[in-house]
Amino acid sequence: MLLFAMKVAGGLLMAASFITAAPVRPNVIFIIDDQHSADMLGCYGNKDVKTPNLDRFAGEAVRFEHCISNSPLCTPYRAMLMSGQHPLHCGAFDNDIELLPGHGKYLGEVLRDSGYHMGYYGKWHLYGGNRNRGIPPGPYRYGFDNEFLSNNCTLTFDAANAHYWDQDGKTRKRYGDWEPYAQARQAMEFIDRHAQESFALFISWHPPHNWPGANGGYNAPSDLMALYDPASLTLRPTVADNALTRRIYQGHMAMITSIDRSFGMLMSKLDEHGLKDNTIVVFTADHGDLLRSYNWQMNKRRAESGSTRVPLIIRWPARLKPGVSELLVGSLDLMPTLLGMLDLKIPETCQGRNASEAIFAGKDDGVDALPLFEIRMNWRGVYTRQYTYSESLHEPTDSNIPDGRRTFDVLYDRQADPWETHNIFDSPDAAQVRSQLHKKTHELMRRFGDTGEARNKIVELSLREEDIATMNLPLGKRKGEWEGRLKGRPIDFLAAEESTPRLKAN
Repeated sequence: MLLFAMKVAGGLLMAASFITAAPVRPNVIFIIDDQHSADMLGCYGNKDVKTPNLDRFAGEAVRFEHCISNSPLCTPYRAMLMSGQHPLHCGAFDNDIELLPGHGKYLGEVLRDSGYHMGYYGKWHLYGGNRNRGIPPGPYRYGFDNEFLSNNCTLTFDAANAHYWDQDGKTRKRYGDWEPYAQARQAMEFIDRHAQESFALFISWHPPHNWPGANGGYNAPSDLMALYDPASLTLRPTVADNALTRRIYQGHMAMITSIDRSFGMLMSKLDEHGLKDNTIVVFTADHGDLLRSYNWQMNKRRAESGSTRVPLIIRWPARLKPGVSELLVGSLDLMPTLLGMLDLKIPETCQGRNASEAIFAGKDDGVDALPLFEIRMNWRGVYTRQYTYSESLHEPTDSNIPDGRRTFDVLYDRQADPWETHNIFDSPDAAQVRSQLHKKTHELMRRFGDTGEARNKIVELSLREEDIATMNLPLGKRKGEWEGRLKGRPIDFLAAEESTPRLKAN
């Protein structure tokens, strides 16, 4: 009788599939944009930026106040998302260094092996080496074996130049449109094709990252630029108020509005197929943009919130009650948390926390600090609900690091100073807090086996010989078909080296 009932139920499900009924297993849509700080969305309190679609979405979702990019840089973030591992373990500790193969234990591979139809569109930046090439089918797609249309990593978003590599990774094709709009349409077509099966769709938009051009590279189509009057925009108190800064804010916000419109297109397609209730939709960013705060010209790579604090909004109407969460969530936590939400086995290689139970229960406790680190700049730190802390591990002989210790020795009390305008690292009144955060920083470093070794030493130990010289050149001077490939896990070479920890005394 039970077997008969199951057959009947299966038949009913098949009949219903002709009207695009949602599969029992939830779908996944995971969206990342690039260089987008949390304070640059309306739902996070910004009154200038125009993001009606994302704001409406946030009202139907759980919006996280404390999502942190543990290492605020493109490749390390994406490596942590895909592997659930610290970059010294998965390999991609700096831009243009490869993510090592996952052997079935990475996010895309687990989803694929669980029966999901996989799709990936947009920026990749995990293949290592020369950015101007496609990613071949196989282990370096880390489970996204079904549909994969990426431009690896490019900084041309306009209709005349934006492009992607075909499914085989061999032929480059032009979008003929502003990149996020074109990628949104590709993703919408993916939903049309696979609405009747369980799918996992990942979209990675380049904007609002700056790109080559005038005005600091913050440019967008003219209709979007016209939405913003530079003179009326509210600037962070950490930037110099001048014409160039205001023009940068205008372009940055215009690009964010293009992301919002692209996002709205995707959500409309989901509604069209009746898939909203049983689809987990995640919106987040790889890291923030300091937008010239602290007179810093690199956009990111610092511990301050403009660099590390990113939006995280998760909607799943079937399971999640909308609200605002104070839970601390880092990049390392995203893979195990998503798999936990899907009730899938989390590989033992994951080093982040599965926060799914806390999210389902609406609990905000359980974690008191998140690790922060940036290996090229060689600082380490922690983020707590109240404090942002980092310490430089540089020696006086380290080169190419502006201001050295003075730049990266920071401590902010965000409750008293939410915009992080007053660095109290050297304040006698903050000595006890600094000591506590210093100890927590080193505790987390030891957890990952991180000795604080300099980035060039890690390159020397773990990168293939033929790529070391190129990797140590500035980005603009790297020529040819170099690959940025590793000999193995950096953490293993560091352990074999028995390097002396470069941990700074408190």
